[in-house]
Parts: sequence; structure tokens; C-alpha cells
Amino acid sequence: MARAAPMLSFRPRLLDALRGYDRARFVQDFGAGLTVAVVALPLAMAFAIASGLPPEAGLFTAIIAGFLISALGGSRVQIGGPAGAFIVIVYGIVQQYGVANLILATALSGVLLFLMGVLQLGTLVRFIPVAVVIGFTNGIAVLIALSQVKDFLGLSIVKMPGDFFGMLGALYQHLSTLNPWATGVAAVSLAVVVGWQRWLPAWRHPWASALARVPGSIVALVLATAVVALSGMPVETIGSRFGGIPAGLPAFTLPDFSWESARHLLMPTITLALLGAIESLLCARVADGMVNDRHDPNQELMAQGVANFVTPFFGGMPATGTIARTVTNVKSGATSPVAGMVHALALLLVMLVAAPLAGSIPLATLAAILMFVAWNMGEWREFARLKTYRLPYRVTLVSVFLLTVVFDLTVAVEFGIFAACLTFIYRISSLSRAEPIGSDDLPVLAGHDARVQVWRLYGALFFGATKLLEAMEDHLPAQALVLDLKNVIYVDSTGAEALENLAHACATHGVRLIVSGLMGQPLDILRRTGLYEQLQPELQPDVARAAAAAVA
Repeated sequence: MARAAPMLSFRPRLLDALRGYDRARFVQDFGAGLTVAVVALPLAMAFAIASGLPPEAGLFTAIIAGFLISALGGSRVQIGGPAGAFIVIVYGIVQQYGVANLILATALSGVLLFLMGVLQLGTLVRFIPVAVVIGFTNGIAVLIALSQVKDFLGLSIVKMPGDFFGMLGALYQHLSTLNPWATGVAAVSLAVVVGWQRWLPAWRHPWASALARVPGSIVALVLATAVVALSGMPVETIGSRFGGIPAGLPAFTLPDFSWESARHLLMPTITLALLGAIESLLCARVADGMVNDRHDPNQELMAQGVANFVTPFFGGMPATGTIARTVTNVKSGATSPVAGMVHALALLLVMLVAAPLAGSIPLATLAAILMFVAWNMGEWREFARLKTYRLPYRVTLVSVFLLTVVFDLTVAVEFGIFAACLTFIYRISSLSRAEPIGSDDLPVLAGHDARVQVWRLYGALFFGATKLLEAMEDHLPAQALVLDLKNVIYVDSTGAEALENLAHACATHGVRLIVSGLMGQPLDILRRTGLYEQLQPELQPDVARAAAAAVA
């Protein structure tokens, strides 16, 4: 019971952050929260539309999940909400299973995330290799950009396919429906988004630094909406496609539940949970480096779990930690989770007051904003640096990238982790080695080299390195075999079995097996398997005494 108590601890970072909280810190958090809300507004709607959902689904997620993640999370400054990483998987679930099953899958992923936090698996998520993370992140970025070509060019496609080749085929078949007005609006919007923060600070004007603090996405959104509304351009808007945005939060809805649906949603649920865990903890690590802090990964997973369980029943979509909004929060001076809670409440106020105006937002502008997000999301320089890495790293990264783009994110991550495990096993087995020790190192062996063999083992004696003991078993000496295990750091059950087989072979051929340097985990597993009692008569503290005993 004493060990189980820490596993069930639930302590949001907000409780610690409010110690000594004063008015000055609240002013900082309030300003940061408002700034993040301005950044989150267009992104939340754009992520929802790209995922095959109405724009209010993104706003509901940013409000409800954003508030819960900040209030219950394990990071001081992380901002939660809808993320670009979810677009591909959410769109696939909606197309294949429907919105009702998306609600179910998101809620189930929330349960998995919460259990991961309770079982203290937060640190294990960091063990996913960086090649896998970069591969699927770049693949998702390509799919996000490709999915926005339709609205960027204003193409008349009733239903966009969810797979890579399907999207390419649909875009090619409908190129004749290109809307030059929409393309122009998208191109200008993209130029504003890219140029606002890149070139405005270089402009030496008293107002330049102040204007640069306003996100380029908001500037493009406001300008494009005003121009399209005043000029009457034939460009599709949120109002023309979705009928606008409701001025209020939705009521609680419970979808039809069946075990048959849950069975089919197993892999999408696991993918949502793993992706949410990876994104949120990577984001929290970035935030830690910026504010010189250390987050609680297990508390963060529990908060993500609560948010993803609650939000879908109120019209939301999957949520996780978001790097762009978190960085904006930190740079705006946030000191506590209060900033994230303010950001959620500010979005709620905007939705309640300005919902009618959202109907005039051009979809081409949102597509341009997502194009920019996709570009910033990918780590494209890693492709140019591939030649500096070893072959397994290159194969893993490129394979995960291609599988994400061409097939499916779930398949890509599964393959990536499998390939990384094989690579790890190969590398660890190559580091495990056995070196012979002769009379030059142990003078007591002089004249006995033909009858006594002494081997010093290094590394881990596991299922990938048992060939070392099997080779000794095939070439036993006439009198004694000495194994120095001082430099062996780990022995698994297969390694213990190989040792037992070697002991049996030595006994069969009348060869003494003497073991020295046994300690730590290898000593523990030999005791648990019963092999320790079998070897105990021939155990020696060090290799010198083991060699002396062998020749005696």
C-alpha cells in the first residue's frame, strides 16, 4: 500500500503556482492569456475545418480543453487545445466511422491518457525515438498542406478523400474548377502571414515593434474578411459552407454506444492517445527549457485525459499541448496556469460576442494559415542532414515519413517503433562482447592455457547476445571455464537460461564452471531463477582468485 499511494497522486501545478500569487503576476498572466487567445482563434477554426468538422468544434475544444489542461496540468505555462497533428487521424476517423464514433474514440483516448498518468508512464513516452517523431511529424505536415490545396485554390470538391493518392486524384480531376478569386485571397493571406513577423521588425518605424506583436494570422484574417465582405468576391466562407458559428457552448450530447463500435475504434483510440501524449510532453519539455522549469509528465497526462474525456461530449475534438501557442504564452510573460485559463475564457467571450462576424471569414484564408502552420510544423532540415546519420536512423525516419503520407499514421508509428526496437536490440547486442584473458594478464594461467579458458564479458547478457555463451559451449576447455561478469550490467531470462545451459554442458563434459564478479541485477536474477545455488560452490569475488581456483 505504501508504494501504491504515489501512483494515485493528483496534484495540478496550479496549486503550487498560486502560492504567493499577487496582482502583478495576474496582470502578466492576463495579458499573456489575451495574446494567446488572439493566436488560437483562427487556428482552432482552421484545425476543425481541416479535420472534417464544423469550425465551432475547434473553438469548443480550445475553450473547454484549454481551460481544463491549464487548470489540472503539470506544466506552469503549457497551452492545450486542438492541434495540427490530429488533423489527419481525426479526418480519417470522421470519414470512416462518423462523428459519433469520433466522440467515442476521443473519450476512450482520454481514459487511456489518464491511466497512463496514474500508472506513471509519462517518462516512458520520451523513449519513442526521435527518428519516429520527426518522420510522422513531417508526414503529417505534408498531408495537412495537401488537404488545404482544395480551399487554397477554391476547387469545387464535394467530399475530399482521406488518403494520399485519393487526394491527389481528386485535386487533379477538379483543377478545371479553380477559383482565381479564392487563389488570390489565399496567396495574399499567405504573404501577409509569412511577411508580418519576418519583415515588419526590420522596418525602422516607431510603430513597427508594436505591430509585430500582433500575430500575422490575425492580420490576414481581419484584412481578408473585410475585403471579401465589402467587395462581394465569389469566395467560399464559413457562413456559406457551415452556416456560421453558434453564439454559445453546446449542450451535453451522448452518442450511441456499442461494443461493436468500440472494437473497431481500438487502433484509432490508441493512436489518438499516443499522439496526444507525445505532443503534450514534447511541448511541455520545450516550455521547460524556456522558463527554466520542470513539468510533471504524469500529472500532465492525467489532465490531458480529463480534457479529452470531457470535451467531445460538448462538441469538441481531440486536444493536446500546442507548441506555437505555448511559446506565444511564454514570450508574452505568462507566469502560471492562470494565463491558459484566461486564454480559454477570452475565446469564450469572443465567441459569445462576435460569432456572427465569423461567418464572413474566407476559407481560403484559413487554408493559407494552415499552409503556414504545416511548413513550421515540419523539421525539413532533418532530410538534408540524413547523410550525417547512420543507416538505421535514415531508414526509420524515411520509412515512417513515407508510411505516414502514403498509408496511415497508425501503421507508420507501429513500424517506426518496431524498427527502432530492432535497431536498439542490434546495437546493444553488438556492444555485448566476450574477451579472452590469457597469461599476460593473469600470470597464474601460464602453462594452463590449453586446459583453462578465462573470458571477461561486457554489456548485457540478453536474448540478443546469447550467441556469446553458445560459442563457449561449443568449444569447452578440458579442465575449467572461468566467466568474469564484473562488467555485465544486465541479464534477462534468456541470458540466465543460456548460463544454465552452459553450466549443464560443463557438468556433462566434466569441466568446472567458475563465475566471478557477480553483483547487481545479474546476481538478483540468478538468485530468482535458482541458478545462484547451482553455481555457488564455484563463485569467486574476482577474476584473479577465479583463475587461481581454476588451475589449483
